Amino acid sequence: MNEEKFFAIISRMKYINRWGLMRNTITENISEHSLETAFIAHVLALYRNVRFGGNTDPERCALLAMYHDVTEIITGDLPTPVKYFNAEIKSEYDKVEKMAKKRMLSYLPEDLREHYRPLLGHTEEEKELWELVKAADKLSALIKCVEERQMGNTDFADAERATLDSIHEMDLPEAEEFLREFLPAYTTTLDKQTK
Repeated sequence: MNEEKFFAIISRMKYINRWGLMRNTITENISEHSLETAFIAHVLALYRNVRFGGNTDPERCALLAMYHDVTEIITGDLPTPVKYFNAEIKSEYDKVEKMAKKRMLSYLPEDLREHYRPLLGHTEEEKELWELVKAADKLSALIKCVEERQMGNTDFADAERATLDSIHEMDLPEAEEFLREFLPAYTTTLDKQTK
């Protein structure tokens, strides 16, 4: 049997820091971000089912979120202003991400690859779940901005406004519910949160 590398490589997510162009009060790696995104994606799917009459799988949504940035082990976390600078850069980066997905899948035993393929990239069959994962990803980024602002770091002020605007532009009632119900607690102290 071959030595399979997939999980050893995934464990390296903790070494890839996010927000590379920003002065960070506390660093955040893609492993931490992916877990937080999974927590949020799960509740967004629950919102859709419980409050908005949907029929999604919250556990599957959380699982997709856990893996949503796995290709960054190979590509690194390209800062948003660079990734979306123009259509040509975005197109080339998309090609790099596809190559990274193939490479990550090659680290798995052949009989498992088809089970992981949908976890490493958007599929049309799970478009609704990926929409929630994208919202959760943005909400996680917003939380980071809020936390940095709470610590007096103004470097994240513009990113906070832009991220909040991009969440509103998604026009997802589940994301708006999270903003209304859960985001305010991120600006309070631990004592107030636990009372």
